Amino acid sequence: MTRHSSYGKSNKGAKKRNVLKRFERIDVLRELGKWKDGENKQVTNLPKTPVPS
Repeated sequence: MTRHSSYGKSNKGAKKRNVLKRFERIDVLRELGKWKDGENKQVTNLPKTPVPS
């Protein structure tokens, strides 16, 4: 018995996302030098960051 074609491909989740999660956004801010560990304690209302490509 085979899978029906409507189930899609196995690489369905490999699509590029254009929204970052909070920890990913903090990582980008670290790379840009705008986030210092221990100094920045607020993790809400983070500034917008470019999506890494």
